[in-house]
Amino acid sequence: MKVADVIHDNIRLSGLAKTAGPVLAIVGLAFLGLSVLLSSGASESTADMAGADVFWKSYLFAFISALGICMGALFFVLLQHLTRSGWSVSVRRLAEGLAKNLSWLWMLFVPILILILSGKGSLLYDWANSEYMSHAHMPHSKETFLSPNFWSIRAIVFLLVWSIVSSLYFRWSTKQDHDGDVKWTHKMQKWAPICMILFALTQSYAIIDWVMTLQPKWFSTMFAVYYYAATMTAFFSVIILLARFLRNTGHARQSITTEHYHDLGKWLFGMGVVFWAYIGFSQYMLIWYANIPVETGWYMTRQLGGWAPISILLLVGHFIIPFVLLITRWTKRWSYTLPIIAGWLLIMFFVDMYWLVMPVVPEAAIIHADSYNQLAKTVSANEIGYGFNIVNFTCLIGMISLVFGGTLLNLRKCNLVATADPRLDEALHFENT
Repeated sequence: MKVADVIHDNIRLSGLAKTAGPVLAIVGLAFLGLSVLLSSGASESTADMAGADVFWKSYLFAFISALGICMGALFFVLLQHLTRSGWSVSVRRLAEGLAKNLSWLWMLFVPILILILSGKGSLLYDWANSEYMSHAHMPHSKETFLSPNFWSIRAIVFLLVWSIVSSLYFRWSTKQDHDGDVKWTHKMQKWAPICMILFALTQSYAIIDWVMTLQPKWFSTMFAVYYYAATMTAFFSVIILLARFLRNTGHARQSITTEHYHDLGKWLFGMGVVFWAYIGFSQYMLIWYANIPVETGWYMTRQLGGWAPISILLLVGHFIIPFVLLITRWTKRWSYTLPIIAGWLLIMFFVDMYWLVMPVVPEAAIIHADSYNQLAKTVSANEIGYGFNIVNFTCLIGMISLVFGGTLLNLRKCNLVATADPRLDEALHFENT
C-alpha cells in the first residue's frame, strides 16, 4: 500500500465505531453511580464504615486499572519518538488516543483527594489516621512523607504532568495531519527524553503513594517496576483489541497489517508476559529469602484463604498459559488467536490489580510475629482483606467503559493513522524477519 492510498483506507471513525464512544461513556457514568448507590445501601444495612471501606477499596482498584491502560499507552508513544521507530506509525494514533484520556482521568481521582483532605482518609489508608501514626512507630521521615497535605500535593503534580504530556503529544501529532509539517515530528522527538524521565519518576512515586502505602510499613524497591510491567500487559492487550475492533468495523484494514499485529504480539509476549513474570518473581524471591515479617506479611495475605487460588491463577493464567500460546509465531500473526489471548491477559491484569489492592494483613499480627511461620499460625484466613463484592465489578466496569468510550471520542475528529508522519511509508511496508 502507498502513502497516498492511506486516506482511502477508511481511517475516520464512522458507524458503530463512532457511536460506541458516547454510549460507553454513558454506561461508565451509570455504573459508577450504581457503585455509589450499592455502597450506600450496604452502609445502611451493615456497619457504616464497612460499606465505605469496600467502596473506596473498589474505587482505588478500578482507578489504577484504568490508569494502567493509559499510562502504558503514554509510555509507548514516548518510546516510539525516543527511538524514532517507523513500524509503529500505523498503530501509534490508537496509542495516542488511549493516552489522551489522561487529560481528563484526573477527575476520577478527585473523590480520593477530597476523602484525604476532608480527614476521612482512614477509610482507605491507615496512615491518614493521626492516632494510628502516633502509635505505629513510623520513622519521622515517613510520617512527613505520608502527611495528607504533602500526599495530595504530590498527587496533583503527578496528574498534572500526565495531563499536559498526553495532551501535547496528541495535539502535535494531529496537527501534523493537517499541515504536513515535519517540525511536529522533530518537536515530539526533542521532548521525548525529558517526558520519559518525568513519566518514570511520576508513575513510580504515584503507585508507591497510592497502592504501596495501603500497608504503610511494607516496602519493596521493585513495586513500581512491577506496576509498570502490569501496565504493559494492559496496554498491549487493549491496543490489540482496539485494532481488531476497528478492523471488524471496516477501518484501517490495509494500514494496520498482519506485520503490525505480529509486532504488537511480540511486545505483549516480551513485556506483558515474560518481563512481568521476571519482575514478579524477583520481588517475591528477595522478600521471601529475607523472611522479615513486615515484608513477608504482604505476601502472606495473598497465600491464605481465598487469596491463595488467586495467586495461583496469576501464575498460571498470567504467565504459563500465555507464554505457551505466544511463544509461537503463528498465534501472533493470526488475527483471531491474538485478540483472544489479549482479552484473556486483560482479564488477568484486572485480577492482578485486585490482588494488589484488596488484601490487607492485620497490623497487630505483623508487630507480634517473628517469622512468616508464626504469622501463618496466628492469622486466620477470614481476617485478611475483603472478599468479592458486586461493587468491585461495578466500579471496574464503570471506569473501563469511560476509558474505552473516551478513547473513541478522542479519535472521532482525527485520522486513525498518522497520515503525515514522514515514517509512514516505512510502517506500511514493514515486515517481520
